[in-house]
Order: sequence, then C-alpha cells, then structure tokens
Amino acid sequence: MHSPTRPLSLPLLARQLRALPPSLGPVRLIAVDGHAGSGKSTFAGRLAAELSGAPVLRLDDIATHEELFAWTGRLMEEVVEPLGRGESAVYRPYDWRARHFGPPRTLPPADVVLIEGVGAGRRALRPYLARLMWMRMPRETAWARGRDRDGEEQRAFWDGWVRAEARHFAEDPSEPYANLLVRQVPEGYEVLPGRAAETSK
Repeated sequence: MHSPTRPLSLPLLARQLRALPPSLGPVRLIAVDGHAGSGKSTFAGRLAAELSGAPVLRLDDIATHEELFAWTGRLMEEVVEPLGRGESAVYRPYDWRARHFGPPRTLPPADVVLIEGVGAGRRALRPYLARLMWMRMPRETAWARGRDRDGEEQRAFWDGWVRAEARHFAEDPSEPYANLLVRQVPEGYEVLPGRAAETSK
C-alpha cells in the first residue's frame, strides 16, 4: 500500500488506477477536478498518456455559455448511462467561439476513462467514480493563470465565470471528497492522499 507521506509518480498512479475495480459498467471512471486554470487538462493529458492513451472527456465540451454548470442531465444521458451499459458514449462537443454544438464525438468504454473539468467531482457523478483527484492550487492563483491564458478578449467571460464557479463549489464542493490531491511541482506532479483517501467504494 502506498505510504501517505510519499508522493506517487505518474507511472505508479497509472498502475494503481488500472488495478481498481470498475466503477461504471466495465469502466474505471477517474475524475480530475479543480479550479479553472489549475492545470487539469494538462495533467489529465499526461496521465492519459501513462495509461496508454486512455480516453479523456473534457467538460469544456459539455458545458455551454448558457449551462456553465447545469449540464448534469445531458452528461448522464449522453455519457454516463451508455458507458454503464458497456456501450460507446456519443456526445456533441460545444464550440465556445461559434456558440453551438459541433459534430458527434465518440467516447469508448475503455478500461480507464478520464473526465476532467470544473465540476467533475460533483455529487451526481461521485457514485460512478473509481477515483476523484483534485488539483491543489489556490483559486485566486488558478483564476489568474486562466485569465492570462485566455487573454483580454475573454475578460468579460472570466468575470462571470469566477462568480459561477465560486457559487458552484459553495453549493457542491469536490475537494472534501477527493481521494487524491495533485500539485504541480518543478519536476512534474506531486500526488498525495486527499481527505477521502480511506473511503472505500
């Protein structure tokens, strides 16, 4: 068993995730949550590579301008329920610039599937997760990174987003239920047990 005082390497984390029992039909659904700008997408991409190219569902493809967080029903119908039946999920990624849904995209019921984005650890999804990981970064730091990344043209959007995200996590926090905490360090990532590390599935 991994020592709680020593961080996990990504290869070891990948091996541990593969060894978990399925949590959604044949799938081990792994969530990566955290504040906008905290590095979820980059971390999920690197973890997916360690998992031999595990599929990644990005919640930026599910949310819309009108439904920043009110997308649970659509996610359940289009993604969670099909994966639970061992079928491929089919969803239409949202185009944030064109403000409409794009062509259908398929998400296969692989052994491990990653779901990353703000709200990935929400209470409606937690029963289907094999593990919930939280990107450990202060929200002000993460938001500043996100604003710098997206530039001045997205300033008005970010002003609204910050209010919506703060409201979401006040009503439906993820961090207290995280099995693992992920922190970016100069040499990569530090992965340590979260508050829910001892919670059994």
